[in-house]
Amino acid sequence: MKKKIFLREKDICILSLIVESYLKEGKPVSSSLISRKSRFSISSATIRNIMVKLEREGYLYQPYTSAGRIPTDQGLRFYVNGLFEKAFIPDKQISLPSENFLMGKGDLTALLSKVSKILSEYSDNLGFVISPRISKININYIRLIQISEGKVIIILVSSSDLILSKIVETEDYFTQDELDRAARHVNENFRGTNLLLVHDYLIKEFPQYKLKFEHTINKLMLFLKSYLLQEEKEDQIFLDGTSKLLEKAELFDIKRLKSLLQKIEEKAKLAKLLSDFISLDRVKVLIGSEIDSPEISDCSLIFSHYGYESQVLGSLGIIGPKRIPYKNIIPLVDCVAKKLSYTISFVQ
Repeated sequence: MKKKIFLREKDICILSLIVESYLKEGKPVSSSLISRKSRFSISSATIRNIMVKLEREGYLYQPYTSAGRIPTDQGLRFYVNGLFEKAFIPDKQISLPSENFLMGKGDLTALLSKVSKILSEYSDNLGFVISPRISKININYIRLIQISEGKVIIILVSSSDLILSKIVETEDYFTQDELDRAARHVNENFRGTNLLLVHDYLIKEFPQYKLKFEHTINKLMLFLKSYLLQEEKEDQIFLDGTSKLLEKAELFDIKRLKSLLQKIEEKAKLAKLLSDFISLDRVKVLIGSEIDSPEISDCSLIFSHYGYESQVLGSLGIIGPKRIPYKNIIPLVDCVAKKLSYTISFVQ
């Protein structure tokens, strides 16, 4: 196993300068350029020796003889970790008008679509938001309506007055009266909680309900079981900015870019892929080879979770090339996640 050597302050400074220059210009970085930018008074020859050392350790590579150096995924990772270790200030101040979020208030689908657009517009990359599952949303009011045999629509008003709806396919038969009684039971007894907790509570406490509400509770449990099974197989994703990736086609391997764009067309597959990356970290960054998926191994993925204080509901973030302004986009994703969490959690 190769032994990692300790990087001195001078090494770190030069590596950071190389990364920042490459992120801005997209060209191999020369020792003479670093000599002009470095806060240390050192010669180009000394800088070249440090660059050779950084290349040997896997932080840089030289695309061809006599060229400057380009950061590897490992070099980009070291740089990004350094950003998280200090309270860094983005090059551009983030100012997201609150009305951008409040425009979608009342309709969760419109809100999440708007948030994906904000992420794309402010980052100049692909913005995504993975929708929360209805079973995790705190309930203010719920209605169940039979629209055909084997199909029931859930209409849920959250504690923050957001409206969600979902068609549920079920093999069990329900009359509209049974659905009304089941919804009324939830509204009267479980306001402020969510359907997942309702389901678990009813399974645990069913014996004490048996005499008074046996039929209603049976029907409610059958319905919740059908919905939760269906929900496990579905993740809805909102995307904006596919054209922005096409405008940066030279930064990607063409075959992988085509594969990624195909995944974007097949939203369910992309949602499943991104759901696997949901993290409890405030903001997480995955770079190139760190992403165990060929379709996006040419990309960087910067994402965060949103939701209630004690419940993760979904994730959002940016997909872009590895040459991306991390110093600006990391705080952007963090800011948007916080604003969306506040909007969803706020109770009138």
